[in-house]
Amino acid sequence: MAKVIAFNGSARKHGNTAMLIDTVLRELISEGIETEVYDLAGKPIKGCIACYQCFKNKDGRCAVEDDVLNECIARMIEADGILLGSPTYFADVSAAMKALIERSGMVSRANDDMLRRKVGAGIVAARRAGAAHVFSSLNYFFLIGQMIVPGSSYWNIGIGREPGEVKNDSEGLQTMKTLGQNIAWLLKKIHG
Repeated sequence: MAKVIAFNGSARKHGNTAMLIDTVLRELISEGIETEVYDLAGKPIKGCIACYQCFKNKDGRCAVEDDVLNECIARMIEADGILLGSPTYFADVSAAMKALIERSGMVSRANDDMLRRKVGAGIVAARRAGAAHVFSSLNYFFLIGQMIVPGSSYWNIGIGREPGEVKNDSEGLQTMKTLGQNIAWLLKKIHG
């Protein structure tokens, strides 16, 4: 059975980003795909310090051991698909998501693109604007790592500021449902 890990980069564990992620995951679960959500909220995670020790060690781990990054990497390695969900903070990903992208991306590159050919998709919650840049930032992570990025019926963006407001964005919710269906289809094609 295929497995998808979703990382919620929002400071709100049960906010709009989580609701969008859950919409995608419900579609995957209905197709028999195992899912897991990993909330970055409240967990220590720092940006890359450019020590390049991962290129020397080549052990699939970050040399910085005092936060949750290596736990996140282990979950990425185990999964067949990776979802990255982020709110829009000043037209970019959250700081926690940026740290996850920087360090797991560097470790992957240092280890012969160890995430290549996994399915990857970004999910963005936005109050009003800036979401396209966030969506691009998430996709750059997948694409430089040689991952496979499925599309949806629109860009993977939901609109809402206060927790729960994305439930009023019918197009955003439909986009997430279609994304889940497309991820499930792709994983079944890849893994038979």
